[in-house]
Amino acid sequence: MYFGGSIALIAIGAILAFAVTDAINGVDLTMVGYICIAAGALGIVLSLIVNSRRDHAVRDTRRDDLPPAR
Repeated sequence: MYFGGSIALIAIGAILAFAVTDAINGVDLTMVGYICIAAGALGIVLSLIVNSRRDHAVRDTRRDDLPPAR
């Protein structure tokens, strides 16, 4: 999940938690909203971690170990 999906989860969760007043038997929509918000926040954190590791992997593969060109 990348930033777009995470932000969508946060938005959907906020709508469910704060704006929806309907009730479904056996389902607490407020809790579902909070779970969506938490999943979206976790997705953003994981995306940042994965992207930072990818940047380090690209930066560490330099071509300094090659002999000079003739």
